Amino acid sequence: MYLGTQNGIRDDDDFRMLAQLGVRHLSSDPPGNPHDWTVDTLRRYRDKLDRFGLVLDMVQLPLASVPIEQSQSPDILSAGPDRDRQIDSICRLIEAIAEAGIPAAKYNLNIIGIPRTPFEPGRGGSRNASFFWDKADPAAPPTMIGALSEEENWERIDYFLERVVPVAESCRVRLACHPHDPYTPPGYRGVTRVLGTVDGLKKFVSLRESPYHGLNFCQGSVGEMLEDPANEIDDVIRWFGERGKIFNVHFRNIRGGRLGFSETFPDEGDMDMWRSMKLYAELGYPYMVMPDHVPTIDARDPENTAFAFCYGYMAAQLEILDKMYPGAIQR
Repeated sequence: MYLGTQNGIRDDDDFRMLAQLGVRHLSSDPPGNPHDWTVDTLRRYRDKLDRFGLVLDMVQLPLASVPIEQSQSPDILSAGPDRDRQIDSICRLIEAIAEAGIPAAKYNLNIIGIPRTPFEPGRGGSRNASFFWDKADPAAPPTMIGALSEEENWERIDYFLERVVPVAESCRVRLACHPHDPYTPPGYRGVTRVLGTVDGLKKFVSLRESPYHGLNFCQGSVGEMLEDPANEIDDVIRWFGERGKIFNVHFRNIRGGRLGFSETFPDEGDMDMWRSMKLYAELGYPYMVMPDHVPTIDARDPENTAFAFCYGYMAAQLEILDKMYPGAIQR
């Protein structure tokens, strides 16, 4: 287990900053549409990170967390006329990722994006991204897909997995899918978010079973699915961790729970993040742990300042765990 990040890179100074902070492992992307990346594109980017003393652990497939209207591969979940071509392009991309020596890729199977309600006040006047159902619009219109039944949603997901998981397994590239964020009531904006519950995630990793088919395990998003995250999260981590289905950890905390939460810094939410970090180590989890969303703060460089706090918080925990579980923590 080791500290990582997926925070966006603006220029080479950000690479230097990460190396100076001791954050060596990245989920980061070369410029351009992933459908257009070649082996050379990926190798050049991996080699660039290497020159800064950084490691490219993961890239993003052209299936992001945005609403489907903004997706680079919209036909996959809309079952549009270009679905098979887009899936084939992703299969070829997985092969290129493997040839470039990158061990993992993350992705989302998202239709409505990441719904949020207005910011809530946070520590010291920070602003916390939030979702409270009583502040949302339950009659918000459907996306371009229109109404989609739960059964058809699963069929479209399985159609995708049936084709890409064997390629990932053949290439030994771990595919890490992000949960739906947040849980919303069935039918909201025309869809039931089937990856927005723990049972849905269990079903998902059981489809097309493979050691290369698992989760980008966002602890914040999973906490948002639970009535009592503080007391329920351990069992969820243990279920997926024992089965080797966690390929990346978004180490994010929340205050609240299902249908009513605010995102927080890791040290101030309802989940005991030190207890969670120990549990990942006890389970033998071997990959990145990284900050995810951070509160909006007042600073000259707000996001990077907030992320730097998270890096330090997590690095300190990993240093202690290195003494508790020799060999469990990498540098």
